[in-house]
Amino acid sequence: MFVCAIGIIITMHLMKNLQNDVNTNMQTKQEVEKYIYAKDEDVIDIDFNKLKKTNSDTVGYLEVLGTNTKYVVVKGKDNDYYLTHDFKKNYNVAGWIFADYRNKGDGKDMNLVIYGHQTYNDTMFGALSKLLKKEKIKDEDNLIINYTTDRERKKYKIFSIYTVEPETYYIKTSFKENEFEKFKVKLKERSIYKIDVNIKNKNIITLSTCQNHGVKRLAIHAVEL
Repeated sequence: MFVCAIGIIITMHLMKNLQNDVNTNMQTKQEVEKYIYAKDEDVIDIDFNKLKKTNSDTVGYLEVLGTNTKYVVVKGKDNDYYLTHDFKKNYNVAGWIFADYRNKGDGKDMNLVIYGHQTYNDTMFGALSKLLKKEKIKDEDNLIINYTTDRERKKYKIFSIYTVEPETYYIKTSFKENEFEKFKVKLKERSIYKIDVNIKNKNIITLSTCQNHGVKRLAIHAVEL
């Protein structure tokens, strides 16, 4: 069910525990979703006050069109805690969707990096691998990512998608003068598909998860529209 951080042979007992954690995680997601009010495609009301009362680490709400990926995003003091804790801060190997601790998560970051585990049942970031399929990318609607904070809602368009060996380059969050534009060009050159979108002088969002049983990483980069 869960593949990112498991590098050992999984016993039947462990698999059962993993399934229970994923189910618990989904129940938590359903509880959280009651604070998300979707009026229509372009208008979403989110009760961030109630979300923050449950978890003060709440920073935003992520929607990846073309998938079922819709999650409240949290940000911890490091990039380890939410690998094994859910939105209620209970221990859970399925983890939660979280922003890099170096980001602010307020929509103003130059490169807002968001992580989530890869799963076999499309929960967390498990559905993102569907975007590797060419037929998905051909549909412009599937290239849109929405990120909402308590101040505003931003729309992004995917400009690069690829798999790569584990590294830290693409999850860089701070840049020196003129370095950021070169960084974005490099990310665009890595893409397995050529996607026509202007990336100059605009901030981006990066989604990162495991691929190929944790051997590689799936990276998706989208530019603010």
